[in-house]
Amino acid sequence: MKIALIGYGKMGKAIEPIAIQRGHEIVLRSVSTVELDKTTIADADVAIEFTEPSSAKHHILTCFEAGTPVVVGTTGWYGDYDEIHRKQKETNSALLASTNFSLGVNLFFEINHRLAALMNQQDQYDMAITEIHHTEKLDAPSGTAISIAEGIIDSVDRKKEWTDSHSHGSRQIQIVSEREMNVPGTHRVTYDSAVDSISIEHVAHNRKGFALGSVIAAEFIQGKSGIYTMKDVLNLS
Repeated sequence: MKIALIGYGKMGKAIEPIAIQRGHEIVLRSVSTVELDKTTIADADVAIEFTEPSSAKHHILTCFEAGTPVVVGTTGWYGDYDEIHRKQKETNSALLASTNFSLGVNLFFEINHRLAALMNQQDQYDMAITEIHHTEKLDAPSGTAISIAEGIIDSVDRKKEWTDSHSHGSRQIQIVSEREMNVPGTHRVTYDSAVDSISIEHVAHNRKGFALGSVIAAEFIQGKSGIYTMKDVLNLS
C-alpha cells in the first residue's frame, strides 16, 4: 500500500517505520499545506493526516478531491464536520477520523462506556476526567478526553455536558488538563462518592501505539468509501 503522510512531525516520523515494517511504501512526506494538492497526493492509496486543527479541513477536502482515502488523527476541527460530511457524500470518498488511534485507548473507551452505564442508577457517584500530555500539545482538553466525556454523557442521564472550568455543576463532567514534559498521554476517569472512589486509567508509554493504530486504520480504509471510526476497525460497533 502506498501511504502519504500529511504532517511529518513526531507522529509522522513514528508512523513511517511501522508502515514500512508492515510492508507499505511512503510516497509523500508533506510538512507544509502549501505543497499539498490533489496532484501530489493522487498516487497514494491512503493518506494519514496528523497536523494542526487549522489545516485539517483543507487536507481532508484535498484528499476527497484526489480520491484518496484519509485517516485523520488531528483533533480540534470538528466544528467543520457537517461540511466535511457533505463533501464526503458528494465525492463518495473515505474518511476515518479518531481522537486517538491507540488500540488500548479504544478498548478503554468501551470499558468506560460500560462502567458509565452501570453508574447511571448510582446517583451517589460523581465523575471527573483528568488528561495529562506533553507541553507541545496544541489543544486542551484533548480530543480523547472529550470522547471519554461524551461516552459518559451517552450513558448517564444526569450528565448533559462537559466543562474544563474549575467550577462545575451537577449536570457537568469536569475535564482537568495538565501539561508536563515528555508525557505521551494519560487519561483517568474517576467515579467518586462520599464513601469510595473507582478509577480507570490508560497510560501511553510512547507514540508507537498511536502510530500502529493509524497504520492499521489505513489498512482498513483502503478501497472503501464512507465515514468510519476505530470502532469499525476493531469491530466494536
